[in-house]
Amino acid sequence: MAVSDEEVAQAQNISVEQVQLLSRSRGTTNEALAALPEGVVRRALLRLDFPDLPTARGLFRLKQERSDDGSVRPHGLGAAHEQAETLLSRAAPALTAGVPTGPNGRRHRGGPAPTAGMQLANWVWLGPGNIGGRTRGIVIDPVDPDRMWAVSAGGGVWHTEDGGAQWEPVDDFLANLACACITRDPSDASTMYVGTGEAFHNLDAIRGNGIFRTTDAVTWSPLAATQTPDFQFVSRIAVSQSGNVVLAATSTGLFRSADTPRAHWTQVLDIPLGDVRFDPQDSEKAVAGALQDGAAWFSRDGGVTWDLAVGGPWAGRVELAYAEQNPDIVYASVQMTSGQIWRSTDGGRTYKKRKTLTPDGLPSDYLGGQGWYDNAIWAGDPTDSDLVLVGGVNLFRSTDGGDHLAEISTWWHPDSAHADQHAIVSHPSYDGVTNRTVFFGNDGGVFRADDLAVVGSEPQPPFVTGWTELVNNYGVTQFYAGAGHAGSGKVIGGAQDNGSIVFDPALGTQDWRPFFGGDGGWCASDPTDPDVFYGEYVFLNIHRNTDGATTDDTQGDRYISGQFFNFASREWDWKPVPFRITDAKNEDALFIAPFVLDPNDENRILAGGVSLWRTNDAKTANTAVDGPTWAAVKPGSGAMISAIAVARGDSDVVWVGHENGMVFRTANGTASTPTWQRVGATGPSPLAPRRFCTGITVHPTDPDTAYVTFGGYEDDNLWVTTDGGAGWTDLAGGLPPAPVRALAVHPRRTDLLYCGTEVGLFASEDAGASWSPTNEGPTNCSVDDLFWMDETLVCVTHGRGMFQIDLSTIP
Repeated sequence: MAVSDEEVAQAQNISVEQVQLLSRSRGTTNEALAALPEGVVRRALLRLDFPDLPTARGLFRLKQERSDDGSVRPHGLGAAHEQAETLLSRAAPALTAGVPTGPNGRRHRGGPAPTAGMQLANWVWLGPGNIGGRTRGIVIDPVDPDRMWAVSAGGGVWHTEDGGAQWEPVDDFLANLACACITRDPSDASTMYVGTGEAFHNLDAIRGNGIFRTTDAVTWSPLAATQTPDFQFVSRIAVSQSGNVVLAATSTGLFRSADTPRAHWTQVLDIPLGDVRFDPQDSEKAVAGALQDGAAWFSRDGGVTWDLAVGGPWAGRVELAYAEQNPDIVYASVQMTSGQIWRSTDGGRTYKKRKTLTPDGLPSDYLGGQGWYDNAIWAGDPTDSDLVLVGGVNLFRSTDGGDHLAEISTWWHPDSAHADQHAIVSHPSYDGVTNRTVFFGNDGGVFRADDLAVVGSEPQPPFVTGWTELVNNYGVTQFYAGAGHAGSGKVIGGAQDNGSIVFDPALGTQDWRPFFGGDGGWCASDPTDPDVFYGEYVFLNIHRNTDGATTDDTQGDRYISGQFFNFASREWDWKPVPFRITDAKNEDALFIAPFVLDPNDENRILAGGVSLWRTNDAKTANTAVDGPTWAAVKPGSGAMISAIAVARGDSDVVWVGHENGMVFRTANGTASTPTWQRVGATGPSPLAPRRFCTGITVHPTDPDTAYVTFGGYEDDNLWVTTDGGAGWTDLAGGLPPAPVRALAVHPRRTDLLYCGTEVGLFASEDAGASWSPTNEGPTNCSVDDLFWMDETLVCVTHGRGMFQIDLSTIP
């Protein structure tokens, strides 16, 4: 019997309206909502205030890529990688500033790469080895099914030889690690194609650089003809059964190549596409689905010409799947409002709507509110064309061709599949009888269901039966920032869609643990107390943990920015002034907004929204009516604050950067009303960028010396002043033209600089006058943050987790 909205509301002590909103946003059933633990209910209710987090993430990343005129340079990422490769070809010493550099000794590209971080020269991979990241595609060797490849949104291509018990990156220096799809040539198991750049956000987080190919399942090379703006976002690649034709669905249209070198591509459709599929039995037949315009197409001549399918009206993204048992049957998962299944019986020419109901006969909102982001469909059973899987936040199984959907996974439970489904792939020996194994790629990595008939078969949620997580050193976590305590050795990080998580050296790389859910952002560690850590949820909602990050936020309210759960009204509420950051309440802050702990006073935090906010009692007890007090100490300037720095040894010197490139400095930052001066706005060589200020680093012993970094695919993204902002010098001359996201100064040898960019880490031994590219630096993916634990440098990447290198032995 169906559980009514009123029954869920009574069981969870929330309103009927909240039940309906939760069901719609999470794409789940009332039965699943009734089973939510109290802490998960609170977290889910909070997320109702942020219904479109994937879009917000993408917009945030896009801001950091724009040039002064607001555009993103075509092929900017590719050009930056090409320049980095050129730099590597020049003569370079074995080490620069203690970091391996130059082409000699750089990990070779032939043969399997070493286990994540285990053989990196001087670098040590910290993990996470047990928390994956967004996985858009999976390929399995048809001859040896234990050999698998998976592609991650920021961490590149990964390979396993043992069915997922252990993963390794195929090449951490692939010229683009923003992988969105992977496809095997049906005629040659050793030939695979990887498309880079995700188009599903429309304004996505990470830009691509065309299509890469391997013909030996080992060495990957870019297809030169695809390194153009048309291939910056490759959603899907399809190869005909003969292997002769390759189709690529991109954000600018559908492209076709029929020559073996793949040197020539012809555009055959000029509308943004998210999906393309060849008929598994006939290379002349293919279908394609729109990225956002609610339409599907079919071809009967191997993808040369295309006709619009009949169906709908539709809206949004359209994902397609041929039925393995009968390819005349094609299923479409259409975004619409919250998901609809349509079916064609004539090979994709015409479609008719299925009922798309729950087992109790109610409408199934299986895609929730974000079918444009996570939308997957599968009909790969060779014995039953009515067996269909669909995935949104959770996974659903239909045994009647999409008329009724039963939920089989539970996003919040650690023993079930992770949330947000992107790829569904059959085991090569799947026959529907003796082998019913299916693999899934989602925002948590790779998961396996050994028996599709019984997975998630509990009569009531949570649905955990039959799920196996295959992360196991699949180290593709996308971090925004990190911090650590030198005494305890604990490291925390804010991760995209995987929350604020902690590494304890006593537990190892395979046991990172969450201490706050959702998206994690900036972090801080109290140097005087190993039990106190700070993190944030989106839009400057700062939280505090006082037990060494050993328990998570489902155990109680931890926001010190003023938000709290009102048990009387069963809603999230805000404390009165002065116990709140008003910009956080109003979402007047960047998606991932900066905050810093004063290095000279562990009780003071500065946080940036439209205004700069300060608390001088960050460790005050937190209750539902009071807590740390906040005051705005810098008025708004028309743009969000994007970077903050406090001088070590002098808390009065504070530097602030904004998303439009403006930089301000004060020399009385602890005053009740500090005086601010804009710097870098005048002079013959001004600090001129009008683009996102990604970071500010103050010299460890000289408060008048500061390094300022910027976004955009430009060649002047790093500047330094040595006189408090009166004069500026461009230090980016030896760096690739890509966003510079972080800079660290060696705490003892202050002429040694380490620069984190969109294309890896670079080092300098002469205060930035010259730069050498790093050999294992440690990867080609974006380095979003750098921080010190004594003289150990921790490198925080957006796609490969964290690495550290001990630089204490530098003379």
